[in-house]
Amino acid sequence: QVQLVESGGGLVQAGGSLRLSCVVSGRTFSRYAMGWFRQAPGKEREFVSGIRWSGSSTYYADSVKGRFTISRDNAKNTVYLQMNSLKSEDTAVYYCAYRSDWSGSYYNPDNYYAWGQGTQVTVSS
Repeated sequence: QVQLVESGGGLVQAGGSLRLSCVVSGRTFSRYAMGWFRQAPGKEREFVSGIRWSGSSTYYADSVKGRFTISRDNAKNTVYLQMNSLKSEDTAVYYCAYRSDWSGSYYNPDNYYAWGQGTQVTVSS
């Protein structure tokens, strides 16, 4: 079983920055990819960003491209989401998710095998 624990959420003013972290533990694949999703009140969960095991390939939703950066430190089993130039519409619960490194769209939440509990990000305007 795989466990994911997010941290780093909070309240920030529009234009500010936050860095989310997600620590992975348990019986993981030897190589695994990760993703970040978010869910705002009354809305469906949406893809934010994804990263392959090597870190050589990253993926972003159009709404965050150029503002958010995903990265990982495999020695620490940790994935990060650096969020800059935050907007009020970025307010949501952010979830990290675990998946295989080799198949399926990063945008589809059905391709992920484990999820964290979520961390709240609130951007005030």
